[in-house]
Amino acid sequence: MNENEMLKHVDHTLLLQTATWEEIKQICDDAIKYGTASVCIPPSYVKQAAQYVEGNMAICTVIGFPNGYMTTKTKEFETKDAIANGASEIDMVINMGWLKDKKYDLVEGEIRTLKAACGDKILKVIIETCFLTDEEKVKMCEIVTSAGADYIKTSTGFGGAGATFDDIRLFSEHIGPNVKMKAAGGIASLDDAEKFLSLGADRLGTSRIIKLVKNEEASGY
Repeated sequence: MNENEMLKHVDHTLLLQTATWEEIKQICDDAIKYGTASVCIPPSYVKQAAQYVEGNMAICTVIGFPNGYMTTKTKEFETKDAIANGASEIDMVINMGWLKDKKYDLVEGEIRTLKAACGDKILKVIIETCFLTDEEKVKMCEIVTSAGADYIKTSTGFGGAGATFDDIRLFSEHIGPNVKMKAAGGIASLDDAEKFLSLGADRLGTSRIIKLVKNEEASGY
């Protein structure tokens, strides 16, 4: 796969707590120049970024980030606010405590609520694989499928570990046909990015790939 094809699957990401508008503007410029799928940015910058890109780039943002333990009502408000500000893609973090308590109906209900808030916008569900057992990951594949979300996503990038090839393989065996996969966190090379895509991932959440293409030092998410 050539670089241009690979970049079409990248959510060019900047979610650091210290992110400034100048940095957000730069990733928007790079995303447009290199043809990525979206920019993934903090909610506080969505409105400004949407105005800046003038429809030339999809704006993705994060909800319940990075810990996922906010109330469903809070996440629903965040989602509606982000969409009103110009977001076209929402990446939500599940309540991992509910999952571990086996409160599967609450986990699924929350995803359904946020998907309803998204309407025709894309909803990606971050399950933070580094904190889950394989059994819990499989259960989340089933829940995400049943809840009608568009993607299952591996990681926030803030949980201590990111995407693995094994997790994408596992997802691919257990998600339904309506669900795509996003690998995120720790994708450190073009070879790794290509392998995730070859395993079936449709999106890659990364701050490094554009840096690698630009021959810059590639640190970060």
